[in-house]
Amino acid sequence: QVQLVQSGGGLVQAGGSLRLSCAASGLTFSFYTMGWFRQSPGKEREFVAGINRSGGNTLYVDSVKGRFTISRDNDKKTVYLQMNNLRPEDTAVYYCNALTTTKEPKYNWGQGTQVTVPG
Repeated sequence: QVQLVQSGGGLVQAGGSLRLSCAASGLTFSFYTMGWFRQSPGKEREFVAGINRSGGNTLYVDSVKGRFTISRDNDKKTVYLQMNNLRPEDTAVYYCNALTTTKEPKYNWGQGTQVTVPG
């Protein structure tokens, strides 16, 4: 059974930083492209960032480019999201997942981790 456990969220002032972690189990982690998604109240869940199996290639939604960095540690089966210069519009529940070839989530969602940036 695949489990994705997100952590590291919190309340941070605008301009601050957070580092999210996602620990995966029940899958051969190094086989999968991994991604971070987020969902704000009243909005659909959106793709934020992705990283290929080796970590050599990354992809970001335009709104976070230059501020967020995705990385992974295949030995620890963990993917990270370093978030700098946070803005109120980054407020959301953040989730990770393995990705299909079309950047769709592959497994059931975990519990997510809440990030709140007051306006």
